[in-house]
Amino acid sequence: MDSGLLFSFLAVDLLLVCVPGADWAYVIATALRGRSVPRAVAGLVCGYALHTVLAAAGLAVLVAGSPRLLTALTVAGSGYLLWLGWGVLRRPAVPEAGDETPDADRRLFLRGATISGLNPKGLLLYLSVLPQFLTLRGARLPVPAQTAAMGLLHMACCAAVYLTVGALSRVLLAARPVAARAVTRTSGAAMLGIGAFLLVERLATL
Repeated sequence: MDSGLLFSFLAVDLLLVCVPGADWAYVIATALRGRSVPRAVAGLVCGYALHTVLAAAGLAVLVAGSPRLLTALTVAGSGYLLWLGWGVLRRPAVPEAGDETPDADRRLFLRGATISGLNPKGLLLYLSVLPQFLTLRGARLPVPAQTAAMGLLHMACCAAVYLTVGALSRVLLAARPVAARAVTRTSGAAMLGIGAFLLVERLATL
């Protein structure tokens, strides 16, 4: 696998991961509510692990070649973003004591996996961005192995960035409830905007 392509993918991937979106909003809200950020991040990474497995199995190519299936997945992800964004605007996160029960941890993990699993940004990464960095001919690794390697790299980037976001949120916003509300409301508005844009863009192609 070409190391230059791998580093180029890493640079692009880090740029995309560092753009605030649904994942950021979920991590920030989890941190401010005093819950387990590592558990929430593990859920998010698990959702991208599913994307990686499907892409490596060749299903990403199938989805990319099926406009109806791609539209259905994009609409589902956009609708979920709209629902999440509206919920964040209605109930912005503020610093509070966490719920450390096993059921609460399980819900954190499952919700994180759902958010990343249906995140249109993640879907577009695996369907549109990642294939541009694959070496189809003359590579020492087959395409599924290259896809899996880049998927694992994306998961590592997500884990590092989101754990940092969670830690900084607790340090910088825990004692500033007004700022915390402003940040979470901004995240909610961003999710609404991204969800609406992706939904309109996809429906306009029908």
